[in-house]
This record gives sequence, C-alpha cells and structure tokens, in this order.
Amino acid sequence: MTMTAVREGPMAPPATSRIERVEILRDMKAAEAIWRSMESPEHLATPYQRFDLQAAWQSHIGEREGVRPFIAVAYDAAGLPLLLLPLGVRSENGMAVACYLGGKHITFNMPLWWRDFAVTATRADMDALLRGLQQPGGKVDVLALVRQPQSWLGIANPLALLPSQISTNDCPVLKMAPGAAPADRVSISMRKRLKTKERKYEGLSGFRCFKVGSDADIKRVLDAFFAIKPLRMAEQNLPNVFAEPGVEAFLREACGTRRADDSTIDVHAMVCDEEVIAMFAGVSDGDRFSMMFNTYTMSENAKYSPGLILMRTIIDHYAERGVTSLDLGIGGDDYKRLFCKDDEPIFDSFLPLTARGRLGAIGLSSVAHAKRIVKQSPTLMQMAQLLRTTFNR
Repeated sequence: MTMTAVREGPMAPPATSRIERVEILRDMKAAEAIWRSMESPEHLATPYQRFDLQAAWQSHIGEREGVRPFIAVAYDAAGLPLLLLPLGVRSENGMAVACYLGGKHITFNMPLWWRDFAVTATRADMDALLRGLQQPGGKVDVLALVRQPQSWLGIANPLALLPSQISTNDCPVLKMAPGAAPADRVSISMRKRLKTKERKYEGLSGFRCFKVGSDADIKRVLDAFFAIKPLRMAEQNLPNVFAEPGVEAFLREACGTRRADDSTIDVHAMVCDEEVIAMFAGVSDGDRFSMMFNTYTMSENAKYSPGLILMRTIIDHYAERGVTSLDLGIGGDDYKRLFCKDDEPIFDSFLPLTARGRLGAIGLSSVAHAKRIVKQSPTLMQMAQLLRTTFNR
C-alpha cells in the first residue's frame, strides 16, 4: 500500500473489464430498488451500507450539510449490476468532493458488490469504474474514500487495487472462532472480575442486560443516551457531536427501523427500574457486530464498570449466534483494547477525476497522513489534546 493515494498522470488506456457502463443516480429514491436488491447473500457489503441506515443519514444530516447523492451503479454487458458505490457530493474549497454517505457516523465504507465480481475484480475493472465516474456532467473533481476495509468476510476489497494510504485511525477488532470456548473471547480472569462487579448490581430492582426490542425500550434507552452523553463529552473536554443538527433524529429513526432479519441498528442495554445504567448500539450482520455509540450512567451505579460488563454480554450474545468478529469503533481507547487484540486493516483513497481535482487530492491525502502521524505519536497527541481542551473552554 502506497503512502499517497493521488494518481499521477493520465489514466492508462482501457484494458479488458467486465464493467460495461456506469450509471449515476442522484437521489435516494431513484436508487432504492436496485440498492435493496443488492442486500442479499449473493452480494458483499458491510451492514453500514444498508439502504435504511444511509437513507436516514441523508434525510436528517446529509441534506442539511448540502450533500447531494452521487450513487454509482456499474453494470456488465448483460446488464447485471456488479457494484453500487454509495457516494454524496459536497463543495469543499471550490471543488466538488465525493465521499461515502454517512459521514463520521460510519466506521466502515465499501461499495455493495456482486460477490462473484468482487472475488475476481482486477485493476482494469477499477480503472473502468473511475472512467465511468468521469462521465460528462458528473461534475465531481475528487473522490475522498476513507475508512475502507482491506477485506470483508475474507474477500479482498477490490478498491484496494487503486492507489491508497493507511487510514488516519486504527480500528481494534476481536476475532471469534466459531464454536470456541467463551474463555477464548474473554479470558477467565476477566470474566471473574466482571462477574464480581456484576453481583453489585444484582440487588437492584429490575436489573438486567439485554438486547433492546420494543419501541418503548428503544425510546427509554435513547432518551437516556441523549441526556447522559453531553455530560460525558463535557467531562472529557470533547465537543458533543451528537448535539449537531439532525444527529438525534437520524439515530432515532435508524434504531427504530426494523428489518426482516433484525434491526437497522442493534441496541443493547444494562438497566434497572430506576435508570439505564449503560448502553451500546451498533450494526450487525451474520459475521460482524460493529459498535456505533455508547454511554453509561452518571450516578453511583457507574462505579462498578457497567460498560465492561455489558460489553462482555454483547460479545457472548453475538458469538453464540455465529458472529466471528466484533469491533468497538475507530480509535484505540483503553477499554477497547481490553477486548479487541487485533486491528482491522483500513485504508483511504484520494483520487482526482478532473485536472482541478489533482491538487485537491494531494491536499486531502496530505492532511489525512499528517493526522495519522499525530495520532501515532503520544507526544504530538498530548499536544493536540491540550490545544483542544484550551479552545473548548
């Protein structure tokens, strides 16, 4: 993987590719039918790219931020959709920049692939995709494709064939072998410590840890989250991103949207009759649970590590259902490393589609690379945190 994702010089002459044409869809409704048809076992996608989740984000946040859907569907000569690339275009420094829909609320970004095509895709196919995105009237200067997994379900991500660089942040992941003993995913010593702490809560009336199902329980847990999270963010001198326009409506809609097989966002909670003690919410499919947001109480009930106890129950819940990996989102927070010992390889690509976009791609690539250098250096990171604390006062 190269350290810069900026393409140099003109694209190579067309080589043999299965991609015959690329169609650009410019609103969510126009894309819905084909998008939903690609959420099937014959396709490869992360649960973050489900239509219901992405449509809720675009409705409540994307439109407010001036994001215009730019959804690319690539077809073969027989008219079979080979991939759907869910992008949105926004104006940045006078350029039209296309990014994945979902913004910072999405951990992993990837197209929806026809699985057989993903397995055999070549660099020629990816170059054909880029040429299709350059079609007249496309009006996109640069692609800023961030937080892309190197592989999904054991299949290499074909977009990794394009120039790329390591993502700004790492994503810790827990790998769980099917049928493995519980101690293989959470050690016996950790289980004992957490069980001892859990007993402190068992005397509370109505105490339980569970996956939230009813509308009433979802509302109760989300009400608690939006009351507690601002206090937790202020405690850490962090801006409350959940207070930004549209975010609460987006998460409430996504958490409340049911799917045939499950929820759009899974919500887990530790509660008693008096309060929600802790909660985690994330997306899941048959292979991965990926955490999106969480918090825990400000009351005395916080002192026995409720978040860690709930996390252990979540790990067991998904492992018992055949899920083979779990992550707690981007970033190397200490609590994540208690459970997640590996890292999910993720990459960014900044690809110019016009002559004007070439400098933009270089700039975006350089900024992302500089951020990674800061985050990988404890000294630089400490300085950045000090500056953030000073400016947030």
